[in-house]
Amino acid sequence: MNEPNLDDARDAAHEVGDSTAYRWLVRGGLVAFGVVHLLVGYLAVRLAFGSGSEDASQSGALRQLAKAPLGVVLLWGTSVGLFVIALWQALSAFVGHRHLSGFDRLRRRIASAGRTIIYGVLGWNAASIALGSSSGGGSESETASAVLLSLPLGRVLVGLLGLAVAAVGVEKIVKGVRDKYEEELRGTLSDAARWFARIGHVGKGVAIIVVGGLFLWAAWTYDADSAGGMDQALQTVRSAPFGVVMLIAIGLGFACYGIYCFFWARRARFH
Repeated sequence: MNEPNLDDARDAAHEVGDSTAYRWLVRGGLVAFGVVHLLVGYLAVRLAFGSGSEDASQSGALRQLAKAPLGVVLLWGTSVGLFVIALWQALSAFVGHRHLSGFDRLRRRIASAGRTIIYGVLGWNAASIALGSSSGGGSESETASAVLLSLPLGRVLVGLLGLAVAAVGVEKIVKGVRDKYEEELRGTLSDAARWFARIGHVGKGVAIIVVGGLFLWAAWTYDADSAGGMDQALQTVRSAPFGVVMLIAIGLGFACYGIYCFFWARRARFH
């Protein structure tokens, strides 16, 4: 009884994934995602020179977007785009990556499931900012780590979360260095576009590793305030030796990733 229903769902997912309108919506979402990364790069460079007090994170970039002319309209467009990307990744997790088989397909589908959550959260943040809501004191990362630390084996859970986040950062770096991002593209990029992709993935990966390090430090010190998101990670980089130089490099990395998203929008693989 359940098998035909599952087949019907798969057929419906394939039909949505093959529609022209859906593909154009995904491309628009990737462009919006690229703009968000360009803004994060801009905020990181401003932070490096000590001229920025804004939150240098993806949520901070969305708040910066709200200040632009027609900012609310742009935010709603970005929110819709991010939700469309989340739908794309959900479909990819369910029926996508058909050009692969076996473990490689399973690995890519699991990764798509994780990206579904990330893009969905960013889309929700964009919609919340467009509606005028603001977060209270403390970052979401601090709140999450505080909840986890209050649980039995909480320090272990926070430490494992830190390792998982750091692993995502390492995966981004490997993806950039080994040109593994081409798995999500149709065809190949030009040499110039490849350098944007490489620098973008490495720069973003380094920042994510620092976020994971903050969670690990929170687990070690039993202090939820030590955990933090991207903004606190970039603040930590700035206070390190040669931190300004590293922060500028990371900011440029985010900007390069944003530009890569424009190439990704043009050559996105939908199967």
